[in-house]
Amino acid sequence: METAIKLENVNKSFGKGIGKVQVLKDVNFAANLGELCLVLGPSGSGKSTFLTIAGGLQTPDSGKVIIDGQDFLSLPSKKRDQFRLNKIGFVLQSYNLLPYLNIADQFKLVQQVKEDGNMDQKEFHQLLDELGIEKLLKQYPAELSGGQNQRVAIARALYTEPQIVLADEPTSALDSDRVEMVGKLLKELAAERNKAVIVVTHDLRLRQFADKIYQLEDGKLKREKVPQ
Repeated sequence: METAIKLENVNKSFGKGIGKVQVLKDVNFAANLGELCLVLGPSGSGKSTFLTIAGGLQTPDSGKVIIDGQDFLSLPSKKRDQFRLNKIGFVLQSYNLLPYLNIADQFKLVQQVKEDGNMDQKEFHQLLDELGIEKLLKQYPAELSGGQNQRVAIARALYTEPQIVLADEPTSALDSDRVEMVGKLLKELAAERNKAVIVVTHDLRLRQFADKIYQLEDGKLKREKVPQ
């Protein structure tokens, strides 16, 4: 299997002096294309920091992030932004939807930022249908429930056909039926579309869908054995 992303000896601290907290300690991690990786840990364990460093939204104090064979952090800022746009899809807890755009326009905006290489219309509408949001395109984020906004955020991340999908608590606002549906979707996305899907979560309902499971605790990342 081809490695899509690697973190090597990543360290990250916040604060200074006596208030300094080391959130990530010598973290090593690898995700292959075709795999769904789960990073589990309690709130405050550094999962979101791990994810934002993996996606290049935050810089570690030391260590490397290798994406598609390239040392991502060594790229000039503009190249890094372009690389991220083409290679990585984010599903963040805050949804990051623009309140003044309806759902259809959220996707049109993505199309303006990244003109090529996005899903074709047939695949796009199939995805919306799978996620149960096909009929919400004229609605605004404020008119939707948390779960509906979450599913729109998932669709928007997948729309750009990224090689790597990074999801921060993608099922936190969803009931068990939707968790099952999103878990299957992420698993299929990895296997059938050959993407590396990395989910950080404390939602144990997703364990059954993972190819690899990691535990992040006290800043240290440990791989768990997944029963075959």
